[in-house]
Amino acid sequence: MIISATNVSKTYGGLQVLSAVNIQCNAGDICGVLGANGAGKTTLFKIILGLVKPDSGLVSLDVNHIKPIGGIIEKPALYEYLNAVQNLKIFSKMQGLKLSYAELCDKLQQVGLNTDRRDPVRNYSMGMKQRLGIAIALLNNPKCLVLDEPFSGLDPLGISALRKLIIDLAEKEQLAILISSHIIEELSKICNSMYVMKQGEIIKSGLAQDIILENTTSFSFSAPNIKSSKSLNQYNVIFKGEIAYVTITTNQVPKLIQELSEEHIYITSCIPELDMEKLFQ
Repeated sequence: MIISATNVSKTYGGLQVLSAVNIQCNAGDICGVLGANGAGKTTLFKIILGLVKPDSGLVSLDVNHIKPIGGIIEKPALYEYLNAVQNLKIFSKMQGLKLSYAELCDKLQQVGLNTDRRDPVRNYSMGMKQRLGIAIALLNNPKCLVLDEPFSGLDPLGISALRKLIIDLAEKEQLAILISSHIIEELSKICNSMYVMKQGEIIKSGLAQDIILENTTSFSFSAPNIKSSKSLNQYNVIFKGEIAYVTITTNQVPKLIQELSEEHIYITSCIPELDMEKLFQ
């Protein structure tokens, strides 16, 4: 275990923002914190990064390292009028580092940014700014990375590229990565484990796929001519083009796929549809 928060609580002006929150993340794991806006995710991450002091509870970092943790809260704070290398140089000096130009370029390459660009970062896309923010967070080689809502404001290509970067950092660098989001689809694609927050409390936790399946009450099935299926008559189903949205349990899915196959209807995709009300109960 690289990082853990134990019984962390925080109150602002009589409003309880966090209540006895417990969370942990191991090396090489990506742990997602899912919650609506205002659930307490940002406050929790600020406490983990040491930016806010909790009223009670403990944050532990099992790392003997100069910089055990790095992160981004909300949007990366960059010097917009400077280029990427200049930004890295300033932030490295803030941390007492004396990195060469080649070492700074290595950090940019690590997050997939072009080392030849010399224009100000105000010209960068939001996805590129997120990458640069991660490069800054990785200065001094921390073992834990905290990312608060990193997918917000990104287009689909930016989300895909950032998702791949986060997975690579966990697998190749063996970083423990804590990531928050209100977008369940993105967390489900990258997280090993997941914590569901509601009004400052962790209401569900466990393996990400287990949480998704436990809170799935329907699946969408894609296939040519799926409307012609007689097997689907026994289910509650809604058709949209060549997609059937079927109210069905996880255990019933293999049987339905077999029945469709026997009708010569071959599934091209089967996607769980989360019941959000059930997830946040």
